[in-house]
Amino acid sequence: MNEQWLGLITGILFGALLQQGRVLRFEKQVGAMLLKDMTIIKFMLSAILVGMIGIQLLVSQGEIELKIKATDLGAVIAGGLLFGVGWAIMGYCPGTSVGAVGEGRWHAIWAVLGMLLGAALFAEAYPLIEKNLLAWGALGKITLPGVLHVNPWIVIAVLAVVYIVVFVWFERKDL
Repeated sequence: MNEQWLGLITGILFGALLQQGRVLRFEKQVGAMLLKDMTIIKFMLSAILVGMIGIQLLVSQGEIELKIKATDLGAVIAGGLLFGVGWAIMGYCPGTSVGAVGEGRWHAIWAVLGMLLGAALFAEAYPLIEKNLLAWGALGKITLPGVLHVNPWIVIAVLAVVYIVVFVWFERKDL
């Protein structure tokens, strides 16, 4: 099976999980932004935990090799602000906006169109961005285990415990 088919199948499965987890619903998105409904946060933490474990298993078995991208603070800060503003305005993040359109929530098409326009503008502005924004705060290829000088499994174990504690706290608070 080639990578395109694997990507399509993975995307469909992820979309189905988004739909089943009810995170495509506008009210869940707003609830997360208002810190009143942690369904999306719990979904994201679950995905991160499963991803960390899965990727590290593949790395440790020699099935894949990680190719770490350089960390540039300017790009991270600007991208985070743009992501947050877009989410706050539209009530959807990129993945959930596409899923919402697939679910028939046609108002989310504006978020998808905004992403496409943003990608086109980014491509056109890239030479300017590369010289200015990407040049600020270049930290190189760093990872949390590398910065802490520990085995990645230690970081995964600690984060797993933290995530479980957060999950339990959310459930007790009925969030």
